[in-house]
Amino acid sequence: MENQVKIHFLGASGTVTGSKFLLETPELNILIDCGLFQGIKSLRELNWKDFPFDPKAIDLILLTHGHLDHTGYLPRLVNQGYVNPILGTPPTLGIAGVILKDSAKIQEEDAERANKEEYSKHQPALPLYTTSDAEKTIGLFKSINLNEWYQVSEHIKYRYQANGHILGSGFIELDIFEKRFVFSGDVGREKDLLLEAPNKPEWADYLFLESTYGDRLHPQDDSDEILIEAIKNTVNKKGNLIIPSFAVERLQGIMYKLYLLIKKNKIPEIPIYIDSPMGNEVLGLFEGFSKWHKIEPAEFRKMLSYFNIITSYRDTWKTLDENRSKIVIAGSGMVTGGRVLTYLRYLIDKPETTVLLAGYQAEGTRGRQLENGASEVKIFGKYCPVKAKILKMESLSAHADQQELLNWISEIKNIPQQVFLIHGEPTALDSLRVKIKDRYKYKVTIPALKDIIGLKF
Repeated sequence: MENQVKIHFLGASGTVTGSKFLLETPELNILIDCGLFQGIKSLRELNWKDFPFDPKAIDLILLTHGHLDHTGYLPRLVNQGYVNPILGTPPTLGIAGVILKDSAKIQEEDAERANKEEYSKHQPALPLYTTSDAEKTIGLFKSINLNEWYQVSEHIKYRYQANGHILGSGFIELDIFEKRFVFSGDVGREKDLLLEAPNKPEWADYLFLESTYGDRLHPQDDSDEILIEAIKNTVNKKGNLIIPSFAVERLQGIMYKLYLLIKKNKIPEIPIYIDSPMGNEVLGLFEGFSKWHKIEPAEFRKMLSYFNIITSYRDTWKTLDENRSKIVIAGSGMVTGGRVLTYLRYLIDKPETTVLLAGYQAEGTRGRQLENGASEVKIFGKYCPVKAKILKMESLSAHADQQELLNWISEIKNIPQQVFLIHGEPTALDSLRVKIKDRYKYKVTIPALKDIIGLKF
C-alpha cells in the first residue's frame, strides 16, 4: 500500500522566522512549531492572515523550543479553533509561556500607545492577540521527556533529543510509516557557555535543516575583550552601554560573562541593570531547571547578586534619569520592541552612548538597520538620529555556523532521500546547499513559503 505525506511549508521557508511545518498524513496532521514572522513589513503582515489549513484538523503540535519565532503564532491558531495538545520539554513550555504572555502584553501596550499618539493607520489599532488568548493557549501545554519515544498512532511515533540551542530545546525525530523525518529546530553551538553540545541525528530519510548561519563561520572574536573595551570606554566617556538582548539564553549568557569578568577584576566598577520582565522570569526558569544547563545552583544565585534587576516600568525611568555611567541589558535582541526601545529613544542620539548588538539581526529589524550603519531609526513613531557608537559581538550566537551545521549531520549513517533547507535568508540557504551537495552528495531542496511537497512511499 502506498502512503503519502504532504509537507506544508508555512513559515521559515526562504526566510528565517515564522517557523511552521505541517505534516499531513493518512493518520494524523502534525504541526512542527508555530512561530511569528519577524523583520520586514511584508513578513510581519503575514501574522495577521488566517492559518491556511483548518486548525481544527490538526491533531498535535510539537515545539522544538520556546522562542517567539517558533511559538508566537500559537494564540492566533487557538483563536481559529485549535484545541489539541501543544507538546514540548518542560523548560520549552516554561519559556514559551513566558514569551507568549510577554508578547501579548507588548502588543496590547503598542496598540494602546498607537491609539493614544495616533501614529497607526488602523483606527483603532488592535493587538495581534491578548493576554487572555495567551493564557488559553498555555492551558493546552503538555510536557514530554527527552530521549523517549512516544507512539501517537499506529504508524507514527516521535522522539526529542537535545540540540543545545536554548534551555530545553531539541530536535525532533518523527517515524512515519517507517520513514524518519528529522526536524533540526535551531541547532546550538558545539562549545556553549551555558549548554552541553548538541546531540546528532544518526538516521534521516527526510531532513529539515536550519540554515540561519549557513553562509558564514562565526568570527573568532574575543567577546570578553569586546565587553571589557566597551565598558572601559563607557566609563571614560561618562556614557551608557546599552545591550539589546534576547530574554532567553542570550541575557543569561551575557550576565554570566560579566559575572566572570567581575570575579577576575577585568572590568571597572559600574552598575549593571537588567531591564527585561521576560528575562527576569527566564532567570527563574534557569534556577528551577538547573539540571538543564552548566551553572551550579549556588554559583547562579551568587551571580544574581551582582546585578540590579528592574521589575517595574517606573524603575526603567529612574534608571534612564540616573546621571552616571551604567550598563543596561534590555529586551529585545533585534530591537523590535520591549524596554530597550525606551532607552534608545533617549540615548541613541548621544555620542557617549554605546550600543552593543549581541547576536543575529534579521532583515527588516532595527537591529539590522543599526548593524548596517543607519543614520536614524524610527522608535514609537518618531525618527531618532543615531550618534551612538554601534558595536557587534557575534561569538555569543546560539546558532550553529556553517561548519557546525555540517558537523551536526556528519553522523547520519544513511543517505537521506531529501534534505530541506529552512530557517535561512536566500544567500545562507544557497551557500549551505552547495556545501552539503559537495561534501555529502545529498539531494538538497530549498522550499519556498507556502510550498506543499508530497512524499510517497
